[in-house]
Amino acid sequence: MTATRVIPCLDVKNGRVVKGIRFEGLAEVGDPVTMAEAYYRQGADEIAFLDISASQEGRSTLLSVVERTAERVFVPLLVGGGIGSFSTARDVLRAGADKISVNTAAVANPGIVSELAGAFGCQCVVVAIDAVETPRAQGPGGKHWTIRTHGGTRDTGLDAIEWARKAVDLGAGEILLTSIDRDGTGAGYDLDLLRAVTSAVQVPVIASGGLGKVGDAVRAVMEGGADAVLAASIFHYGDMTAGSFKDELRRAGVVVR
Repeated sequence: MTATRVIPCLDVKNGRVVKGIRFEGLAEVGDPVTMAEAYYRQGADEIAFLDISASQEGRSTLLSVVERTAERVFVPLLVGGGIGSFSTARDVLRAGADKISVNTAAVANPGIVSELAGAFGCQCVVVAIDAVETPRAQGPGGKHWTIRTHGGTRDTGLDAIEWARKAVDLGAGEILLTSIDRDGTGAGYDLDLLRAVTSAVQVPVIASGGLGKVGDAVRAVMEGGADAVLAASIFHYGDMTAGSFKDELRRAGVVVR
């Protein structure tokens, strides 16, 4: 069994870490570089740095923050937000990122996924899917999910499961799957959405959106098929450290690094 990765997520806006509910009501939490280093020292397997307002504001991600984070964090660094071109992706990797996450740009121009995978390798390219449940009766339990872009502000109408399959066919080496409906609620990951995607693709899937307790991560792995769990609030507000979180996963029977 592949070891499950625990990934603290830093949603960054205007150079500061923020947290909200369903991508709204954002409150400032702290400094991304300081927090990333703390999570690394606690035992996080990776760090996710997502510049959540970059695409909405039509700008590139904040390279200076990426550079300073990479200088102090020695686990894989996943960076997303505002990566809209080959040159921007190259600059982010040169700044110290190990993986790049694309969402808005990939939906607008799917060919960029193949271009990035061809240049940097599939293992480096993560396609982020921000999904929201819609009323159309389709999928497990009659459920259906569509994709939103631009920091969750634009509903594309694209089917999330179909897009996940296409993204992998184009060269994505991993899927970062976020349930907007569950984001920041602490109600647990959307297991129906997670199962639908993990059963549709043969690459690792990172579960995101809704973790409130360790049991949610256990279910995401054991019932949802997730290869990694991404979380924010439980770490940001000091409820647990990355290390204690992994200890609890081990006790629940989840293989971790």
